[in-house]
Amino acid sequence: MAEAGAYGQRLGSRFNLEAVPTILSRTIKKANLAVTEIRSDETGFFMTKSIPREDAFLVALQLRDFPHHQYWEDGRAFPVGDLKAGHTILYDLKRDPVVLIDKPFHSLHFYLPRPALDEIADDAEAPRIGDLAYQPGAGVMDEVMRHLTLAVAAAFARPEEVGRTFIDHIALAIGTHVAETYGGLRLRPHHIRGGLSPWQERRATEMLAARLDGSAGIAELALECGLSQRHFCRAFRQSTGLSPHAWLQHRRVDVAKTLLCRRDLQLADIAIACGFADQSHFTRVFTHLIGISPGAWRRVQPPSQERETE
Repeated sequence: MAEAGAYGQRLGSRFNLEAVPTILSRTIKKANLAVTEIRSDETGFFMTKSIPREDAFLVALQLRDFPHHQYWEDGRAFPVGDLKAGHTILYDLKRDPVVLIDKPFHSLHFYLPRPALDEIADDAEAPRIGDLAYQPGAGVMDEVMRHLTLAVAAAFARPEEVGRTFIDHIALAIGTHVAETYGGLRLRPHHIRGGLSPWQERRATEMLAARLDGSAGIAELALECGLSQRHFCRAFRQSTGLSPHAWLQHRRVDVAKTLLCRRDLQLADIAIACGFADQSHFTRVFTHLIGISPGAWRRVQPPSQERETE
């Protein structure tokens, strides 16, 4: 299916790039949210090609310094400034943003179309917003945006380890933060009494546990519980103390512990059975949560009763 928005190769071609990594989230029903990595370590000299106009924004996080940033909107030049690594910069795709590329560059571009902004507001039971407020061509230090986007950057390094549960959660958090911070979205406080009901918590955790590969999306989990996505995420955390992705990681490790007590199973096989991408992914997550590697943990455990009676 052809890409319909300013992400993926459709965006990369504007920077004269032949292939660009992209992560797509479909947590929004009527639009895609996407993050595209735009990078070149070579020194060039060209103007970025115009992006087809649409009612959408690109929110970019700079991953390396880009001094003397020259920028135009609708053919009008704006004051030259320096972009620092960690800066967030907004581009309104209704205004034909163009940049002079005359040095190496590296950034992550979050694609946020109007239907996504509308659905985020509707989901939060808040009034819809207008355009995002920003200073053309200027970067700002937005720590929330930086931390959220860097979590996505880690996913680009190991895309096979990233499930839909994680991507949807981060994409929704980025979209909501941008709408609040730059669009004036007024979120109504949710007074959650006790988080999820027992049946909602049971259903959500059953779905996550049945799909250890992380393929259960936030929209799907929220729908199953009869809640908005924002309400579901907040209620799930209040009930379990964890985000859906973090709960899934703990569940994977719990299942792995059971399987590790079976001496006939290889670590690589256990990793796949528990939804990890490979043994390396399994080892990193297990060590982070438990404090020792799976192999070390296994060595101090007695064999399972099932194995002993064989």
